[in-house]
Amino acid sequence: MLYNSTENKNEVVSASQAIAQGISKDGGLFVPQELPKYDIDTLKELLSLGYKGIAKKVFSDFLTDFTAEEIDECVEKAYTVEKFGGENPAPIAYKKFNGNDVNILELWHGPTCAFKDMALQILPHLLTKSLKKTNDGKDAVILVATSGDTGKAALEGFKDVDHTKILVFYPVDGVSPMQKHQMNTQEGANVNVCAIEGNFDDAQTGVKKIFTTAEINEVLHNNNMMFSSANSINWGRLLPQIVYYIASYCELVNDGKIKLGDKINVVVPTGNFGNILASYYACCMGLPINKFICASNSNNVLTDFINSGVYDKNRQFYTTISPSMDILVSSNLERLLYKLSGDNDAVTAEWMTALKTSGKYTVSEEVKNAVTSAFYGGCCDDEETKKVIAKFFKEEGYLCDTHTAVAVSVYDKYVQETGDKTPVVIASTASPYKFSRAVLTAVNGEDNLPETEFEMVDMLNKLTGVEIPAPLASLKDKKARFSDVVKVNEMPDYVLSSLGVK
Repeated sequence: MLYNSTENKNEVVSASQAIAQGISKDGGLFVPQELPKYDIDTLKELLSLGYKGIAKKVFSDFLTDFTAEEIDECVEKAYTVEKFGGENPAPIAYKKFNGNDVNILELWHGPTCAFKDMALQILPHLLTKSLKKTNDGKDAVILVATSGDTGKAALEGFKDVDHTKILVFYPVDGVSPMQKHQMNTQEGANVNVCAIEGNFDDAQTGVKKIFTTAEINEVLHNNNMMFSSANSINWGRLLPQIVYYIASYCELVNDGKIKLGDKINVVVPTGNFGNILASYYACCMGLPINKFICASNSNNVLTDFINSGVYDKNRQFYTTISPSMDILVSSNLERLLYKLSGDNDAVTAEWMTALKTSGKYTVSEEVKNAVTSAFYGGCCDDEETKKVIAKFFKEEGYLCDTHTAVAVSVYDKYVQETGDKTPVVIASTASPYKFSRAVLTAVNGEDNLPETEFEMVDMLNKLTGVEIPAPLASLKDKKARFSDVVKVNEMPDYVLSSLGVK
C-alpha cells in the first residue's frame, strides 16, 4: 500500500516514509491510496482475536512494508496490561442517559489517562522501525503542538527512545492545571516542553511552519536530524485509532448488544477531527456505521461547517472547560475533504490555501451534501457540559470528564431531534481527574473549593468514590522541570536552540 499527499498526488511514499516524515513536503497530509475492505466474513473472523489481534490485522493491511514480526513486536510492546490495566485497553461501559442506552468507549486507561495513549504508545515503535527503513542513521526530532492531551501522551511515549528528541509546545493558558503539571514534570533525557503566548491554533500553525521551512530543515539535515510529527497529522497516529472503533464493534457483538452486520452510530468529542475521521475510515473499510456525530464545545466551527459547507475560523475563540477541543483549525478535516472530493488534490489544496490566506473556504455542493448525509454536527457550552456531568453521575453513578460530557450532551440532542436510537458508541477521551476543578464544580457547586489542583482531586475522590488513576496520583509531589514561555515568532529559534544546533 502506498500513500500520497492530499495536496499533491505526485508525492507518493511508502507507509514507513509517511510515518517517518509525518507531513508531506508541500504541507499536505499523507493518505492511503486505497483502503482495505472488510466484509462480514472478515469482521466475523475478528470477533475472536481480541484487541491485539485486531490491531495486528489492521496494521498488516496498511503497513505493507512492515514484516509480520515487526508489527507483532510493536503491538505487544504498546498494549501491555502494565500500561493499560487489562488485556482490553479500551473497554466499554454500558450505561443509560436520559433513558437511552449509551455505550461509553473508555479510551483513557493508558499511562497518561487520555485517548491519545491508544496511538502514542505504539507510534514510537512504528517510527523507530520506519526510520531504519527510510532514513537510517538520522535522529528524529518530534515536534508537537498540543491542546493538552497529545503533549503528555507523546512525551511519555517517546521518553528516552533511542535516536529521537521530542519538543512539545502548548498554549500557556489553554490547558488544564493537571495537563500542564503532567507535561512540565515529564521525565526523560530527550524531552523538552515550552509554553507559547497564544492559543492551540497558534501553536499548531507555528509547528507546521517550522516543518516546511527549508532553511530549518537544512540545518537539521546538516546535523543528521529530521523532523517528524506525533500530532494526528502523522498517519502513524491516525491508524491506531481506526483499530479501537473496529474492536469496539466486535465487543458489542460479543457482548450481545448488537448482531454482526447491525449498524451503529459513533459520537466523538472533536477538536482536530482525527478521532472521528478514524471512525469514518473504519466505515469506508466496511464497519457498519450509520451516522458520525461530531460534538463540539463553544468553539463550534465544525458544527457550522457540517451544517453549511462553509468553514470559517474568523470567529471568537473561547477558552472552555473542555480545552482539548478549543480549536478553530481542524487539521484532519483536510483528509476527509480530499476523500469526499474524489481524491482531488488540486481542489483540496485550493481550500487549504484559502484557509491560510482568508481563514475561510466553501466546499462544493457535492461535497457539502456528502458531509451532511454522513455527519451530524452539534455543540454545547460549559454550563450544559457541567449539567450533563452532574446528571450522569446522579442517575448512573458514572463520572465523566468535560469532553465526554460534550459528546453525551450532543448525542442527547441528536436523539431528541431525530428519534434515531441506533445502538451508539460514545468516545470517552479522558479521565475526569484530568479536569478536576470543572468536574468537581459540576457535581458539588462552586462553593468551598480547595486551593490546589491535587486538593480538588482528593475532594472529588471523597465525594464520588471514583478511583484516582495511579499515573495522576503519582504526580502530586513531582517538581516541574520545564517553565519556558515564548512568543509564536520565537518558536523556530527555540527549536534550534533546544537541539543545540543554533
